[in-house]
Amino acid sequence: MTRARLTLRQGVGWVGLCLIVVLTLAVAVWRGDILQAFLDPQVPFQTYTPPPAPDYGRTDSWALNEARVPQAGPAAVFFLHSTTFDGGRDWNGPIDDAEADRYLKRVVLPNYAGPFAMAGAVSAPRYRQASLYTRLTSREDAREARAFAYRDVASAFDVWVARHPTGPLVLAGVEQGGELLERLVREKVAGVPAIRSRVVAVYLIDVVTPAQALQPQLPACRSRTQTGCLVGWSPVSNDNDGAASRRLRRALVWDEQGRLVNLEGRAALCVNPVTGADGETPAAARLHAGATNATGLEWGARPALLAREIATQCENGVLRHTPPTSESFKQTGGWSERRKSRPYNLFYGDLERDVQARLQVWGRAIAL
Repeated sequence: MTRARLTLRQGVGWVGLCLIVVLTLAVAVWRGDILQAFLDPQVPFQTYTPPPAPDYGRTDSWALNEARVPQAGPAAVFFLHSTTFDGGRDWNGPIDDAEADRYLKRVVLPNYAGPFAMAGAVSAPRYRQASLYTRLTSREDAREARAFAYRDVASAFDVWVARHPTGPLVLAGVEQGGELLERLVREKVAGVPAIRSRVVAVYLIDVVTPAQALQPQLPACRSRTQTGCLVGWSPVSNDNDGAASRRLRRALVWDEQGRLVNLEGRAALCVNPVTGADGETPAAARLHAGATNATGLEWGARPALLAREIATQCENGVLRHTPPTSESFKQTGGWSERRKSRPYNLFYGDLERDVQARLQVWGRAIAL
């Protein structure tokens, strides 16, 4: 081989190596944008054909269907799960997507529906949820997909509440489920005294909602001795100031026409789950009833709790908390899982305590 050919081959090799390095760096820098692009359905929502509607008369349309654990209380619990469907071809996920359903059963239900198990019979509808992609963009198509999910939630609620014509009601939703629950309560509960009077509490977990959205019928809870009120918060660690401001700036909330619009400087709801009260009074770590990572547990298995783990305080509509120290509460999983609700619950014990306290207050009031 001549020296000229050797030099040429070496030059081509260096060029190839440089290209590999450049592409590797590009993927590292823009990996999120690349992965997000793969989740874009690439069709306008107006021309999109959604998956078939669920039939809530069928048991397979419910992830939990009147599920009870031993010694459960008298309440009927309606639980709306968070985002479990990533996206791709669909703006809204089918209720039988296997991967989304596995994540729902393995992560979301044990961590977020679990705290309500002792309150009574828990029901959690599967619904044509808006994909994870719709929560990563403010496009009008994404907003329409998120609004589309509401029709399933409303249908499921009608079936569920008809099954429970009497007795105490507990309503809870996480992230996308909390967003949908706020609208559901406004449209189907707040203005219906026969239902509203039976509400023990509404739990809006990991979601930004306007503080005055359901006033005066369902106000923010001021203490644990109050019923018929809202417990809602959006958590951000004390070491992440940027996330707190971004969360409020990017938040979308329902207007009176059922459209998602920007929060636009309105005060956000924050009721500290540790104290069960609104306001900005700090709660020391010694008051914290217990965090847990319940991922993978079967329904009905109560996880071990780690109490006195974090201090909390509502600040400017966001629940700030000290970072947890246990390895059980470190974010894990791939890119998409890191953009969903946390795969653990920092306030599992606090929610258990809160709903039990309010249920007792509700029962005493009815007995009078």
